[in-house]
Amino acid sequence: MKKQLVAAALSIGLLGPALTAPASANGGWGEKKKIKHVLLISVDGLHALDVANYVKNHKGSALAELAEHGITYSNAQTPANSDSFPGLLALVTGGSPVSHGLFYDVSYNRGIFDPTNPTCQGQPGNMQVFDESIDVYDSNNVSQNKIDTTKLPHYINAQGKCALFFPHNAMQANTIFEVVKANGGRTAWEDKHPAYDITNGPSGKGVDDLFTPEVTNFNGFDNTVSVVCTANNDELKVQGILNEIKGMTHDGSEKVGVPEIFGMNFQAVSVGQKLSIDNKAGGCTADADSTINKQPGGYLDGTGAPTAVLSFALNYVDGALGRMIRGLKAAGIYDSTLFIVSAKHGQTPINPVKTNKPGHFADLVAALPGASTDPGALAIAAANNCATGPCGFVQDDDIALVWFGLGDQSKTAAAVAFLNTNANALFIDEVLAGEEIKLKFRDPLTDTRTPDILVRPTYGTIYTGSTAKNAEHGGFNYSDTNVGLIVSNPEFDTKVVKTPVTTAQVAATLLQALGIDPGELDAVRKEGTVVLPFTSDRDGE
Repeated sequence: MKKQLVAAALSIGLLGPALTAPASANGGWGEKKKIKHVLLISVDGLHALDVANYVKNHKGSALAELAEHGITYSNAQTPANSDSFPGLLALVTGGSPVSHGLFYDVSYNRGIFDPTNPTCQGQPGNMQVFDESIDVYDSNNVSQNKIDTTKLPHYINAQGKCALFFPHNAMQANTIFEVVKANGGRTAWEDKHPAYDITNGPSGKGVDDLFTPEVTNFNGFDNTVSVVCTANNDELKVQGILNEIKGMTHDGSEKVGVPEIFGMNFQAVSVGQKLSIDNKAGGCTADADSTINKQPGGYLDGTGAPTAVLSFALNYVDGALGRMIRGLKAAGIYDSTLFIVSAKHGQTPINPVKTNKPGHFADLVAALPGASTDPGALAIAAANNCATGPCGFVQDDDIALVWFGLGDQSKTAAAVAFLNTNANALFIDEVLAGEEIKLKFRDPLTDTRTPDILVRPTYGTIYTGSTAKNAEHGGFNYSDTNVGLIVSNPEFDTKVVKTPVTTAQVAATLLQALGIDPGELDAVRKEGTVVLPFTSDRDGE
């Protein structure tokens, strides 16, 4: 009979991760050194419902093969909030913003200085922008896939000097890549922006082979206007993974050996979920003759039935996963590789009739009666109108985050009162601030990164006036956070686990699989993150 993975302490594991003991490398698969490599794939936007529907309806698919020889966690949640940065960092640090300190790719930090302030003079506090806008671009607005240091903020480093603040400098917890590298392994990762330098961790050196082909050129062509062009961008990374499986660098230029930990993110499914109309403006010439050109994206209904646009994305990703499986088999390392498929985030809403796009959050606040005189509303307006410097910032998607400048943090209570009074007009389900925000995150009065206010809107509300998208992520909603998660190896029997788990447990689990103590991760120690249930090595019945 095959080996079946069961929990080392089954009775505790069934109670969920909050009640289990912290992870360790003892007593697990790592002792027998069966797993030599971990391939970690994030299919951004992939819901647990997408996995269930796809496996059910595509019996010969790659996802079905991985599920047949794997553990499917159907109740996996990303740690809130569900933007791409905290979503990925859950997978690679084993924690949440409580540990790693990042809430969004474009956020605010009360401890940094503007890019034009190279001496760190004056009061700190500035937007922390780590998206496509910080790339180096040529004269045609095509990213050169590296960071433009003139666009980076500054900070006072540990040596007391004013220095450039790279994305990895924002990391307050180490990553799986740093831990594996410290244990003698090779590491590789591929993602959508050069700003994913964050995966290097605080050392700045965690990833040996980091490949970040830009998906969205700032003021240039945006691949995400089309699922076809997005898939073409994903394909650059897929080819990199296939080269790495052969023991090459991502570009195939050098023989270096198969990384112990490597992986990538896919954007196609996320784009297929979000687009109201595929290639609406016709910017993707590769899409012009496709059957999905100018077709609606997203889902057909609340059951998760995909449109043709989303089906194209799901089928493309599944085909790419199939090529990876075949590559691992050809290289003779399929049996010794742990293949993990999950997602940085989901997408809200699934049901298209729930989509509500009333406009940007701060604009809605400013339009309310009394907003021009209310001190709380005025503080939100000041933060929203702050172009640079220590005056705050407002970010929104299917969530709103408000950072006040140091001088306006005293107005938080007034702002909360104004928002709660006008909750219906603002489509607010819950306002988190003060003691309530401290239940989940650090205290914004003492932490430089934590927002003063987090607004969770009613389900389906996206704070935007854009007609380009019908879904978004970033918030706390179930379809934001309930993502697909399959942990697969040919030795495994089929198992579906409904126990609540978080994607942060992936980091602890994959380290244990490699025979490395998960406690080497800062976030695992700080947050008590445990390995996924049913992932210790014992004989099945």
